[in-house]
Amino acid sequence: MDWVILVIIGFFGGTIGSLVGLGGGIIVVPSLLLFSYYTPFFPSLSPQIIVGISIIILIVTGLSSTLAYLKQKKVDVYSGIIFFIGSGPGAYIGALINKTISFQGFSIYFGGFMIFISLLLMIRGHLKPLKLSIGKVHSFKDEEGREYTYRYSAVLAVFIAFFVGVLSGLFGIGGGSLMVPVMLLLFGFPTSVAIATSMFLVFLSALVGSIAHIRLGNVHWLYVCALIPGAWFGGKFGAYLNEKLADDTVVKILRGLLMLVGVRLIWQGFMN
Repeated sequence: MDWVILVIIGFFGGTIGSLVGLGGGIIVVPSLLLFSYYTPFFPSLSPQIIVGISIIILIVTGLSSTLAYLKQKKVDVYSGIIFFIGSGPGAYIGALINKTISFQGFSIYFGGFMIFISLLLMIRGHLKPLKLSIGKVHSFKDEEGREYTYRYSAVLAVFIAFFVGVLSGLFGIGGGSLMVPVMLLLFGFPTSVAIATSMFLVFLSALVGSIAHIRLGNVHWLYVCALIPGAWFGGKFGAYLNEKLADDTVVKILRGLLMLVGVRLIWQGFMN
């Protein structure tokens, strides 16, 4: 029964993460927290183990999604590598910080982070891209021949990506939840390119973050093996849905779910 639940969690996390560029950890981490501490299905897992598991799954989800988006010619590989220069070291540092957090503290901090992401998703559609007039102009041509241009400073991008990487390693959430809004609102990326490039960045950052978590012994490999199949196919399915669905519908459902789970985690953190 527990393996079935893990496969479902992996698939759901991979699908949502790939569809809206969040990486999937925003689903996997709270799911493991809730099932581990508040149901009889799993033994209790520490926040460090849960984040370590999520980081490994992010590698799978990120790779699966990136391969699918590369076929659709939506990934800006150059920009993804620029962002990774900041997010890679940040993810490693975040993983080291994670080992100092108790379950109660993790529940409160992560619950607050989920509520913040929910609010960010709520207002995202009402904000206009600033399109900062600094840095190099980049162009991207999609598979239908449409060309997009956007501009960003590599130094600013690396600085922001470092902060996002720290949160990725700390919470095991991939960083796409913050990087996608940054690409959309500050740098003027087209939505489809921002989501696809975010998943490429999630993959690269998770590789680095996983090194620290593996060295710290934060990975439960049996759980990882159960989650991987669902995450792999979920990542591909999310990329497929991204072409077929208006992501506004999914975002509305997701932000409501994040808000409810975030409030629940904060409440539980204060009660314990």
